[in-house]
Amino acid sequence: MCDTIVALGNVTADGATLFGKNSDREPNEAHHVVIIPAADHAPGRRVQCTYIEIPQVAHTYRVLLAKPFWIWGAEMGANEHGVVIGNEAVFTKIPYGKTPGLIGMDLLRLALERANTARAALDVITQLLAQYGQSGNCGFRHPTYYHNSFLIADPHDAWVLETADKHWAAERVKDIRTISNGLTIGNQFDLASPDLVAYAVERGWCKGRDDFHFARCYSDFLFTRFSRSRARQCRTTDALAAQRGKITIETMLRALRDHSDNARWSPARGIASFDVCAHAGWGPIRGTQTTGSLVSHLTPTAQTHFITATAAPCTSIFKPVWLDAGVPNMNEPTPTGEYDPATLFWRHESLHRATLRDYATCLALYRDERDALEQRFIADALACREQPLEERIACSVRAFAQADEAEKRWTERVAVRAGTEYPGWLYASAWRRFDREAKMTGNR
Repeated sequence: MCDTIVALGNVTADGATLFGKNSDREPNEAHHVVIIPAADHAPGRRVQCTYIEIPQVAHTYRVLLAKPFWIWGAEMGANEHGVVIGNEAVFTKIPYGKTPGLIGMDLLRLALERANTARAALDVITQLLAQYGQSGNCGFRHPTYYHNSFLIADPHDAWVLETADKHWAAERVKDIRTISNGLTIGNQFDLASPDLVAYAVERGWCKGRDDFHFARCYSDFLFTRFSRSRARQCRTTDALAAQRGKITIETMLRALRDHSDNARWSPARGIASFDVCAHAGWGPIRGTQTTGSLVSHLTPTAQTHFITATAAPCTSIFKPVWLDAGVPNMNEPTPTGEYDPATLFWRHESLHRATLRDYATCLALYRDERDALEQRFIADALACREQPLEERIACSVRAFAQADEAEKRWTERVAVRAGTEYPGWLYASAWRRFDREAKMTGNR
């Protein structure tokens, strides 16, 4: 489950387009942030995606990918032209293809590598859908199949693209828009696949264009309902709407960290609750959690991205990166599904999982420091976003180093208070299993 949000410049405080996403995956499915350089490709070359090869294009753009470590594509990312995309799993009445093919994350990366505007990225994805469709396992330890929706933005424009197999509808964003794990486009859309309505009529989902409603006709009821996609989309929409005209990066961070208005909220409670800032627990509904988050500040002259590269944005620090400046921890080993303190993702897991053992008490030990550090990172990054490359590299390197040092201090502080056990029998059972599978027991 995931959530993706955007606010165009006509409703933000400084006129920039702001984009954000939480990537929700299995707890041990390490999140990896990488920059792929631009490249020229000889005629006839092919590109190996997660499962299949397809023809390569003559030139691919430089891209920032925030991705599950084992997948070729990405759940979110950006390119050198300021195009950003996030994808969402959506559940439809059309059977999911299980034959290895292009998955939604592959479509996202291919669009970033090949498109210089949001609208061009939409065209890349829909053309690939028409040619190849979408199919294949998208799960790490547990096979998972679904279709995809996308929120696509650039400094000037944004689009929602929702798909059901090869069928799709697209809506141009006017100011604020959020998506979650359900189809949201109704009877009004700006673009659509040629047979979108006819396919629904043939199957008796509607009688014609007059009563056609994309989400109502194509959505699968059961999985869409249990994903709580409508409730989460309402939370993110309300969070942005409340700040309409003065939306900032901080607004986006708060939206991605949202749990609920319940003062007694705890990640240890419930077997079916699923918030924007998602925490895994017991059972199939809570088998995933937010493993990485991204917020992008987009203007025509500068695009600044803030990434966690770590799980649970409520326990993480957003740090600035620029595509031409690199990601400071890129020289670390690629994280895998097992604990490795040489990687940023797994170093943070020591803090994250200790916090989960007494969430409210432990988070309070470092939340204010997290916010103060993040405020400084944001201010520094925006101040130098149009400065020479050397200054931006230094800004990013400094932020990553300071964040790493801070998390080491917090981990030591939390370890003293957290104890060794997770609360609640079902919650503790789930997290003890996650720790065993990650070979993390005894390595916290």
